Amino acid sequence: MTEDLVRYERTGDIAWVTLNRPERLNAVSLEMRDRFWGVLTALRDDPTLRCAVIQGAGDRAFSAGADITEFGSAPSILAARRARQGRDLWGLMARLDIPLVAAIHGFAYGAGMELSLYCDIRIASEDARFALPEVTLGYIPSAGGTQTAPRHLARSEALRMVTSGLSIDATEAWDAGLVHAVVPRDGLEAAARAVAERIAAAPPAAVQAVKRAVWDGLDRPLAEGLALERRLAARVVAL
Repeated sequence: MTEDLVRYERTGDIAWVTLNRPERLNAVSLEMRDRFWGVLTALRDDPTLRCAVIQGAGDRAFSAGADITEFGSAPSILAARRARQGRDLWGLMARLDIPLVAAIHGFAYGAGMELSLYCDIRIASEDARFALPEVTLGYIPSAGGTQTAPRHLARSEALRMVTSGLSIDATEAWDAGLVHAVVPRDGLEAAARAVAERIAAAPPAAVQAVKRAVWDGLDRPLAEGLALERRLAARVVAL
């Protein structure tokens, strides 16, 4: 069932979102994409949530990216493009007010790595590997990787990854500043939970305001970013 492809569970103020297609390394199919859209809108529309953790089912992967077996299955290129534009998963993730924590194990390739880059905090297990291999298949990252990677990595490292398709392991990801922690595989869920619980314990209006200040102010001139910060600070104080 579609509902099984992306599981949604709630523990207190924290939502747990699990990509659940382990037999395909949690590769994102069109059906899975639709279910993920529904889960993301639930995160967006629930004012009682404080944080969400995104993880992958199974032992081998967070997500191996888009399901390439479906490539070319749309009626036309225009139809495929309309489907993506009509449900912009990545734009929706970027606009979510609650912080997102990615608990990453195994492969985080292509759209799997890109998905993690839309999260605010990334915790990796020791077996995690990251890659943007699209160029080796004759296309380019299409879930924002060319734009999000250089916002988290040095530009030279982002360029190395997108032009070569080479992968990096968890230690290299830590050294590059891509992940916030590297933990043993059996401690990944607990580490993600600890981060999420700390976020959830803080006043939600302040947490959401600082997230918006960073996300929305990042590409503005400093003066505009400071003005945004002042507006958000005044709004929080007025609550």
